Parts: sequence; structure tokens; C-alpha cells
Amino acid sequence: MKKRKPDWTKTELQIYIMLLCANADKKETEEELEMIQNSTSKITFLKMYKKFHKHSKGKRLDKIEKVIHNHDYSQMELAAFRREMYKIFFSDSKFSMLEERLDMTLDNILY
Repeated sequence: MKKRKPDWTKTELQIYIMLLCANADKKETEEELEMIQNSTSKITFLKMYKKFHKHSKGKRLDKIEKVIHNHDYSQMELAAFRREMYKIFFSDSKFSMLEERLDMTLDNILY
């Protein structure tokens, strides 16, 4: 059986998930967007930002689930991924109910 190639690179997927985390409470702050931008090139950020805002909430999670399983992530990579997610979640010093629900959903998808 032929293995499917990922639609996105690991970096692109990470940016997309970070955007989802920033948008969890329905407002992406300048600080959150700046944190995400600082972790990648401007071209990659803009590419994923456009894709992110084209997709509905359901499509976003479906896309993440599809792409994440096309990559082989180590436990160390997933742990680092989670730390980045929490930096976004806690950038405003709060962990809202919406962010908590997204965290649980992403936990199920990532693991």
C-alpha cells in the first residue's frame, strides 16, 4: 500500500495549529500573532494564515487530523508542540473554557 504524502510540512501544520489556538476564544491578539510569526518565515505564516481563514471550524480540525497522521512525530516533537500551544493559550494569562475544550480536542487528535 502506498503511503500518502503530507499536504503540509510539519512547520506549516504547526503554524496552522498555533493559529487555531490563537483563535480558540474567537479573538486573535497582536501578541499571539506575533508569537506565531516569530517562529517561522513571513511567507509560511501568510500562506497558512490565508488557508486558516478560508476554512470553517470543522474543516480546520478535519484538516489537522488528516495531516498530522501523515507525518511521523516523535513523543519529543509532540511534547514540544504542546508547549508551543500552551504559550499561545496563556499569552493573555488566562485559560478560557473555549481554549480548554480546544486543548482536549487537539490532545485527542495529536495522540
